[in-house]
Amino acid sequence: MKKIFLLAMLTIFGIANSNAQQVKKTKKTLAKKTAIAETPKVIASKVIGAKVEGAGMLFENETIDYGTIAHNADGNREFVFTNNGSKPLIITNTQGSCGCTVPTTPKEPIAPGAKGKIGVKYATDRVGAFTKTVTVTSNAEGQATKTLTIKGTVLADEVPAATPTTKS
Repeated sequence: MKKIFLLAMLTIFGIANSNAQQVKKTKKTLAKKTAIAETPKVIASKVIGAKVEGAGMLFENETIDYGTIAHNADGNREFVFTNNGSKPLIITNTQGSCGCTVPTTPKEPIAPGAKGKIGVKYATDRVGAFTKTVTVTSNAEGQATKTLTIKGTVLADEVPAATPTTKS
């Protein structure tokens, strides 16, 4: 009788333990599926520009290519962005990577859904290829700093051909 009772208790314990393990596996699987399901939402908000909670900053282009430009040409360009967030975007600072790259910072907060511009002036009196950055500091959700790039090539002035001199 003791053996039957002991066998029954072990069987009940074994079934209960098996069910507990199954519940743990189900919870883990459900957690993984939830995490995977939420991942595209995060990616979509960054890539497509969906609304974000808080302030947002989505640039039309993060790189400006000046191409090949003449020496002392107009070096002014603009980075255009949209506040794709639900709160005003405040840009607290813009900093060029060197003294030849001078950005301008919007003074007023950018309302949700509104566009803004960050101006940048490159000193085109410097001849040769260039790649410079502008670091933007703001209250944008998930990207307190953003790095923008400008690049191009400034051509040297053409030197006129020497005219031969004749002796008279």
